[in-house]
Amino acid sequence: MTELSTATYSVAGGYDIRIADAGAGPVVVFIHGSGPGASGASNFRDNWPVFVEAGYRVILPDLIGYGASSKPEGIDYTLQLFTDTLYEALRAHGIEKAMLVGNSLGGGVAIQMTLDHPEFADKLVLMAPGCIEEQASYFTMPGIAKMVSGFGSPDFNLDEQRRLVSNLVHPSFAPRIPDALVQERFAVARTQPKDVLARMRTPNLGPRLGEIEQPILVLWGLQDEFCPESGARHFLDAGCDVRTMTFNHVGHWVQVERADEFNRHSIEFLRG
Repeated sequence: MTELSTATYSVAGGYDIRIADAGAGPVVVFIHGSGPGASGASNFRDNWPVFVEAGYRVILPDLIGYGASSKPEGIDYTLQLFTDTLYEALRAHGIEKAMLVGNSLGGGVAIQMTLDHPEFADKLVLMAPGCIEEQASYFTMPGIAKMVSGFGSPDFNLDEQRRLVSNLVHPSFAPRIPDALVQERFAVARTQPKDVLARMRTPNLGPRLGEIEQPILVLWGLQDEFCPESGARHFLDAGCDVRTMTFNHVGHWVQVERADEFNRHSIEFLRG
C-alpha cells in the first residue's frame, strides 16, 4: 500500500499545521470534520488510497486543533482561522491549485477557501457540509445532543470514543466501525483541549453559495443527525453548478458508510 509522507509548516500566529501527502497527479485535498479525535488520516482512511490508485496526488491535512497540528487553548476556533491556517500551509507545501473534498466542518472550510481564493479551488466534493446554516440551528440537531461526553477530562475513555464515533453513522453501520479507527481518534482526542469544540465559531455561508462558480458534487446521508440533509437544497436554490446525491440508511459519514460508492462517484466527478 502507498505510504503517506508528512510535513509540518509554521503559519501565522506561530501555529504548526501537519500535512500528509501520497501519490502523483492532479491534487486532491481532503479536509476532515470536527469532533473529538478527528484527523485527516482517520476521516478518510478508506478513501485516499483509492484516489492515489486512480492517479491523484492526495493531501491529508490536520486542521488546527486536530491530529498532529497545533492545539492552542484560550482562543476561538473560527472558520476563518481553520481556513487561513490550512491555506497558508497548503501554499507552503507547494500546492497552487487543488480539488477540495470536505466533510462536515471540512466542507465549510472548502467553501470558505473557494470564496476567499477562487483561483485555488478547482472542483468541490462536499459530504454533509457544515457552515451553511446559522450555527445555533445545528445545535437543535439530535446528533449534537448525543455528543455530550467526558471529552477533555481524565474520565474520557476508549468506550466513550467508540460511542461518539457510532453517533456519526447510521445504527446499521455502527458494528462495522473498525477498532483501529476508534483507537486512532482516541489517541488524538486525549491531546485536544475542550476549546476545540466549546469555542468553535462558524458563520452561515448559505447566502454566499451562489458566488461559487466551480463544479460541486454534494453527497448526503438521509439520516444525518448533525447537518440537515435539506442543506443540499441550498446549493440548488443558489443556482450552483451542482450535482446532489442522497443515500438512505446513511448518517453523517457518507465517505465511511458508503466508501466504495463515494470513491467511485467522486472520482468520476473529478475526472469530468
